[in-house]
Amino acid sequence: MKKVIVGVSGGVDSAVCLYLLKKENYDVEGLFMRNWDSYINNDAEGMELGTNICPQEEDYNDALEVCKSLGIKLHRVDFIKEYWDYVFKYFLEELEKGRTPNPDMLCNRYIKFDLFIEEALKLGADYIATGHYARIENGKLLRAKDLNKDQTYFLADVKKEKFRNVLFPIGNLTKDEVRKIALEQNLAVAKKKDSTGICFIGERNYQKFVQNYLKINPGKIIDVETREVIGEHQGLMNYTIGQRRNVGIGGNSKKHFVCGKNVAENILYVTFNETYLETDECLIDNVNFISGERPTFCTAKFRYRGSDYPVELIYNSDETITVKFLELVKAVTPGQACVLYLGEECLGCGFIKTVKKNNEELWYMK
Repeated sequence: MKKVIVGVSGGVDSAVCLYLLKKENYDVEGLFMRNWDSYINNDAEGMELGTNICPQEEDYNDALEVCKSLGIKLHRVDFIKEYWDYVFKYFLEELEKGRTPNPDMLCNRYIKFDLFIEEALKLGADYIATGHYARIENGKLLRAKDLNKDQTYFLADVKKEKFRNVLFPIGNLTKDEVRKIALEQNLAVAKKKDSTGICFIGERNYQKFVQNYLKINPGKIIDVETREVIGEHQGLMNYTIGQRRNVGIGGNSKKHFVCGKNVAENILYVTFNETYLETDECLIDNVNFISGERPTFCTAKFRYRGSDYPVELIYNSDETITVKFLELVKAVTPGQACVLYLGEECLGCGFIKTVKKNNEELWYMK
């Protein structure tokens, strides 16, 4: 009997993974990762008001209840220091550079599909499994059946060899089907709300959370077209390209968007003309290929909930890739991932270093 160690989060997706794998007669055990501690990391916003229970402790208790109901052993491991070193420090450093980081991708690369695998092997695992909505077939990482929940975007920075003995039990299911199984099996988390947002922030106020770690440095908001000062921002780390809510332009009813930052001068640029958000090229570095394919033409996603755009790839001698868009794309953001696809297959990704329009780097995004 093959042994599978399942990454159990305390949510419905990993709970259904446990059930499905046990039903398939695997020797199943769960492993809960503790990656964040609100006491250790001095995150006052991380505590539930009126209690002394960190949300991660609640998740662990939920995971424990599910495992007990299924007769499955649950292990627990702390990766708090490693998460801080490999994921959270990167998150803060990128914010200080004026970029928009994607820590969930780093968590998958360095924690869930590296340190977690090492821990699972110590427990005698033949396979590991997670509750990601994705599929692996013939060594290829493929989009999930449920395209609305597909998580290949977040897996694109994982090293190819890490997928060798990985199972994604719910990749061929829709979210509704997963919920239905959980309800039919009376799993304790069947009606638990899905987690949203960045993994360590969740549904907390983003700006308040970030202010626990980075000093607020107010500065000018400038209209990129007129070059006039029209407001004051509350720290460049609080804004991302394309954002239009909570920008800080009081009393202005016109539709506006963040379109750039000048970190050296602490300026936030906004636009009332959406053409300033449009770009036709980006340069990506730190490229990771999961696939053996190296196409000249494919599609790219520039954010998790974004559309697929047709692109041309130019492979540079320094291992960067120039990505040329076959149509104008709005709000392509330095620091975010550009994930490449060939049909259903996720090829890999790179991180957006610079963006251009008409062969020129945009001055307000440098």
